[in-house]
Amino acid sequence: MSDTNAKSGSKVWFITGSSRGFGRVWADAALKRGDRVAATARNLDSIADLKEKYGDNVLTLELDVTNTTQVKSAVEQAHAHFGRLDIVLNNAGYSLVATIEEATSDDVKAMYETNIFGPLAVIQAALPLLRKQGYGHILGTSSNLGHVTLPVIGYYASSKWAFEAIHESLAIEVAAFGIKVTIIEPGAYATEFGSQESLKFSEGMDIYTDFKNQFFGSLGELKRGDPNATPDAVFKVVDAENPPLRFFLGSECLPWVKKAYGERLAEWEQWGDVSNSAQGN
Repeated sequence: MSDTNAKSGSKVWFITGSSRGFGRVWADAALKRGDRVAATARNLDSIADLKEKYGDNVLTLELDVTNTTQVKSAVEQAHAHFGRLDIVLNNAGYSLVATIEEATSDDVKAMYETNIFGPLAVIQAALPLLRKQGYGHILGTSSNLGHVTLPVIGYYASSKWAFEAIHESLAIEVAAFGIKVTIIEPGAYATEFGSQESLKFSEGMDIYTDFKNQFFGSLGELKRGDPNATPDAVFKVVDAENPPLRFFLGSECLPWVKKAYGERLAEWEQWGDVSNSAQGN
């Protein structure tokens, strides 16, 4: 099927992390608009109702993105079931809550297994299929924290900085094959991302208790978007002839990132003479 023909009808999605948060919202919305979805989750019971509601338009698959063999099998099964994959959406992930000193290397590695190596496994499993089709759209749920960072969730932000770099390189590498790439960068939303299932806490140190309490108090003041207001924006991106590489979700991201980049540019320029002196020629 050509890319044009694929766009003329309903789209076929492969979505990781479909049990809650954006993955659940977008899977449900895609199915409501008549698309077909391979919805994946670590626990099939958590997405069983999608099958009951949407019947043959949804394929529910058990998937732990840290299991590379299971990832490859799920992607291939979804492709074989629907005959194609138009959109591959990496959405599974969680946040590690810890200061830089508190987290153990095992804590950080475990988060990277889900937030970085899991999406990589999905991408690498999907690329041969999308390349053979001659089209496809890879979406990755990042964050505005892919550009800026905060204390206490610095490791999570670091995973999103890596996520962004990988997808930017990927977009250049696969463009010739007709494959598009978009990084979705949400701001703060009232999803289950703040639930115990989406947060993991390192063992704390008493010296940071007051600092963390202050930080969590400030988080309570954030303006949080409505996740159910996001599907139409995401659909405009996936339906676009030339979708963006990066796409902010919500109104709070751009002002914050513009301020951060402005401060970085000013600091680089302030130290520009010293930097230039190190060129050596």
